[in-house]
Amino acid sequence: MSDVVIRANEVSKLYRLGVITTGTIVNDFNRLFRKITGGEDPLAKVGATNNRLSGNGSEFVWALKDIGFEVKRGEVLAIIGRNGAGKSTLLKILSRVTSPTKGSIHVKGRIASLLEVGTGFHQELTGRENIFLNGSILGMTKIEIKKKFDEIVEFSGIGNYIDTPVKRYSSGMYVRLAFAVAAHLEPEILIVDEVLAVGDAEFQSKCIGKMQDVSKNEGRTVLFVSHNMAAVKNLCSTGMILEYGKLKYSGDVESCVANYLSAGSGAESGLLAERKDRVGSGVFRFTDLKFRGPGGEEVTQVISGDKLTVELSYRCSETVSGNLILAVHFQDMFGNARASFVTDEMGMKLPDVSGEGKIVLEIPRVLLRAENYVIRLFASVDTTTTENVLDSVDNVARLTVIQGDYWKSGKLNRSGSYSLIDGEFKLFRA
Repeated sequence: MSDVVIRANEVSKLYRLGVITTGTIVNDFNRLFRKITGGEDPLAKVGATNNRLSGNGSEFVWALKDIGFEVKRGEVLAIIGRNGAGKSTLLKILSRVTSPTKGSIHVKGRIASLLEVGTGFHQELTGRENIFLNGSILGMTKIEIKKKFDEIVEFSGIGNYIDTPVKRYSSGMYVRLAFAVAAHLEPEILIVDEVLAVGDAEFQSKCIGKMQDVSKNEGRTVLFVSHNMAAVKNLCSTGMILEYGKLKYSGDVESCVANYLSAGSGAESGLLAERKDRVGSGVFRFTDLKFRGPGGEEVTQVISGDKLTVELSYRCSETVSGNLILAVHFQDMFGNARASFVTDEMGMKLPDVSGEGKIVLEIPRVLLRAENYVIRLFASVDTTTTENVLDSVDNVARLTVIQGDYWKSGKLNRSGSYSLIDGEFKLFRA
């Protein structure tokens, strides 16, 4: 228990939509009185779930609800979740920027936080002056800060501008200096939100290396929030997933990322067989589609460069003989084909198909850039034209590709699309 540096007990945060306070002095006084006397917040009873996608009829929303976890010394914890899940609210509570409505946070040690660009910097002061200001806030003496000063400047790479007021810095320069200060002034706990995404790929890689160093070699704790699953897997040892303000899952980072990528899987399950907006004779019909990740788990998202399996279920009303041609097309949201797998073009021939079964397309490494894609399926006999079409369906399923270090260079691929490089169809009879 002595190794635990952060302990959260049923942490909850209630907000009223559209206003800063509760709206009236009476409500503010009632809440304060209940807090002093140990009573329940009268407004907390009406709080709704934090779902940004749908209205819930309540003006009070739980940004966080009953969050509990522990973080040990030297642990690197990933906090994962979609936009609006409550990640930043949790970090603000941990950093003492705001207080929880309910519950408690116990922290052992000094905290340095990077919550947003420019956090903790005084706009009118120079980079040099802000280094000393941040060090003083962390409780360090002037002598201690001077010992670290040259390392901070060298790491940030903005030595020529260190005596320039930070209000003239670009967002990238802000992040460089802010991270260098936070990482080198020896806080026991380092909290990093998505701000590193502002920096270039080289600096992101440098920061990840530094965070690994301070956790492994110096025994400091890191809390890392990012939508970059490749960076999360590379840096973190454990993870937790927030969803609608609640703790959905926690565990080792591999299972945590797999759970996050599989979120929403099965949403289209059972619908494909019933689709009426399809073309073809119907002798052969696609009945279901599932995406599976590297470990065989069902997913709706995949990291660029990871293995992807497309599992197609089918049903035949009679035996399909001859050259059965199957095609799986990956299209962007505007209908443009970004990658296609066609058995005939790949020199693959499927045997006679009958009854029910599965046809699996295995893609060793996904070479698609970060974007949302839709799948179009096509099946015909001996030709890819409309003459002998068995089944053709558009918008069968959606797949989100998350940016990843495909080339193993430490740099993430971003927007735009390439074709997939390799794949193989396999037939499994029922």
